[in-house]
Amino acid sequence: MARLPRLTAPGFPHHLIQRGNNRQPIFVDEADCVRFLDDLAALAPLHGLAIHAYVLMPNHVHLLATPAESATLARFMQALGRRYVRWFNARHRRTGTLWEGRYRSTVVDTERYLLACMRYIELNPVRAGLVDEPAAYRWSSHRHQLGLIADAAVSEHGVYWSLGNTPFERQLAYRRLVEQALPTGELEAIRSATQHGWALGDPRAMEDLAAKAGRRAFPIRRGRPRKRGPVDR
Repeated sequence: MARLPRLTAPGFPHHLIQRGNNRQPIFVDEADCVRFLDDLAALAPLHGLAIHAYVLMPNHVHLLATPAESATLARFMQALGRRYVRWFNARHRRTGTLWEGRYRSTVVDTERYLLACMRYIELNPVRAGLVDEPAAYRWSSHRHQLGLIADAAVSEHGVYWSLGNTPFERQLAYRRLVEQALPTGELEAIRSATQHGWALGDPRAMEDLAAKAGRRAFPIRRGRPRKRGPVDR
């Protein structure tokens, strides 16, 4: 079956995942992480991309970012990949691909899922058993959201700003959100949507998006069509 074109929507946040080839490490040590974040901060504004959250895991990367144009994500990921992989291969005396095929992405319904997706991304190190709390992990945007550091790679989204009138109010509100466990339904929805490239949100809110993209935003429901009852007049 032919692969559907990637679903992109300028002005909407997108959750992206890029994995290492055969799940191999893409960050060997601290210097690799620092270099990747430097490249992230340098290239995002050049390509019209606003990054709202990220996490660097040993063998994969998560980003939550809003593109200015339809081609922004692809161009940015290509530029980032070329720049980092060239440096990584030279430093570690290796050749060949570093990535496992294409990056995966999903369009995120801003109002319903943006904060949930931020929490999902920044809690990755906790779920993986690398740290006990997200603020203890250096290689994510979480410490920026809490006001512990100023991260040049992060552009705060309007939904994050709506958490409070001052930086302190926003940081405290976000901290309290993260302390609450993500509902299982939201966790599975984020994972499934990104894995398969479907939109993450209310189907009714995504109808226009699907029409403009020229492809389905959600999978076709399996099973027999429902029988229609009598029509009310």
